[in-house]
Amino acid sequence: MKTLTALFTASLVAMTASLAHARDLGPDEALRLRDAGTIVSFEKLNATALSKHPGSTITETELEEEYGKFVYQVEMRDPQGLDWDMELDAVSGQVLKDQQDT
Repeated sequence: MKTLTALFTASLVAMTASLAHARDLGPDEALRLRDAGTIVSFEKLNATALSKHPGSTITETELEEEYGKFVYQVEMRDPQGLDWDMELDAVSGQVLKDQQDT
């Protein structure tokens, strides 16, 4: 019984720790980071994303802090109706991920 309790506790701690590594940033905090020059402007981040898929429409954006890094997530739909998920480093503007949403 002690082994089962220990395993359950360890699983719960691991699950909680993994959830704590990424958090959504609200609009006020995102604007504060932009205004402080900590992250690139949202206009530049969106322009970078759209340059990878010309003619696309941005359907959703989100700023997260993952493992101490600011990541800007962009979801887009291209003219052919394909959905794309992109992640950009919000500090440098570098594309981290660009893949078709399946």
